[in-house]
Amino acid sequence: MPPKKAVKEEKILLGRPGNNLKSGIVGLANVGKSTLFQAITRCSLGNPANFPFATIDPEEARVIVPDERYGWLCEHYKPVSKVPANLTVYDIAGLTRGASTGAGLGNAFLSHIRAVDAIFQVVRCFDDAEIIHVEGDVDPVRDLQIINDELRIKDIEFVEKNLEALKKQTARGGQSLEMRKLKEEQAVVESILSWLVDEKKPVIKKSWGNKEVEVINNLMLLTAKPVIFLINLSEKDYVRQKNKHLPKIKQWIDENSPGDPIIPISVSLEERLAGVSEEEAAEECKRLGTKSAIPKLVVLMRNVLNLISFFTTGPDEVRQWSIRKGTKAPQAAGVIHTDFEKTFIQAVIFRYADLKELGDEATVKSSGKLLTKGKEYVMEDGDIVLFKAGAAKG
Repeated sequence: MPPKKAVKEEKILLGRPGNNLKSGIVGLANVGKSTLFQAITRCSLGNPANFPFATIDPEEARVIVPDERYGWLCEHYKPVSKVPANLTVYDIAGLTRGASTGAGLGNAFLSHIRAVDAIFQVVRCFDDAEIIHVEGDVDPVRDLQIINDELRIKDIEFVEKNLEALKKQTARGGQSLEMRKLKEEQAVVESILSWLVDEKKPVIKKSWGNKEVEVINNLMLLTAKPVIFLINLSEKDYVRQKNKHLPKIKQWIDENSPGDPIIPISVSLEERLAGVSEEEAAEECKRLGTKSAIPKLVVLMRNVLNLISFFTTGPDEVRQWSIRKGTKAPQAAGVIHTDFEKTFIQAVIFRYADLKELGDEATVKSSGKLLTKGKEYVMEDGDIVLFKAGAAKG
């Protein structure tokens, strides 16, 4: 008999499983978070004000994800209904030093961060005598360290409580399957605690095995979330892409959070652009020789959340759907309707790139590019799909 093929273990992603993932805007007080939130969402849901706790409850909004593929498909099919992909963004109130021990409104803020799946961390690099810095002066590296420490300290506290509860259970002893699982979980939690205390690094910055990731995901740790650093510059510094603090910020991130994206942004410019029409905003950017950073940061956040797109198309509707990388066809069908996952039969798929190259569906089909896939098919970014499902049981 031929040898059995080795089954490749699928890598479990850090983070909450699911496709309806959320991002939160985080930072110290008065760094430009709520103003950025308003600019991103082009609405007045945020509550910018010049005092530390202007935003107590997280504000939520959905922002359209810019994608030229969606625009091309809408132009191609000219549908009655057009539904783009969106990203859910929360405006979370400002952290302060000591938040992990309840300073300011610390505990409430940290619970709001726990509820999101990824973080936009806004770092202030502009001077403005009228906007008070909660620490007294502008020092972005100090601010980065404060937030890093507060999130890590809160995770340590949470992991220690979890470990204490596990030790009480494993102290009973025994060799049952349940006890062996508890002891394995305790060993993982001890290694997480050691990483946080001894290495002083975010949980996301270590390569964990699948069993460890399962434990981490259940703990919903603050430092297990991906981070995009938004460096808030004055309009002048943003246009010229220079600021005295940038080299030190880059050095700090390389040492403490290596690999995380850094995006310079001018929140004051974005606020100005959001207050005028798209045509006027484009004209102003042309005049300044710059462009808005918001489309880039929205697309990048979607990437760090490990989200990809598939499309459903036709004359009635073109719609872009969001799923996590690694999602199989039945689960993707379930995003459209839960019954479709339960009664999934097959997926008829062709690629966006093939449609754009060949011009129409008939040519795609005659070229042998129309694919029929079953339950084990892993969806790819840019798939255009028709799901076939049976009748739902009553």
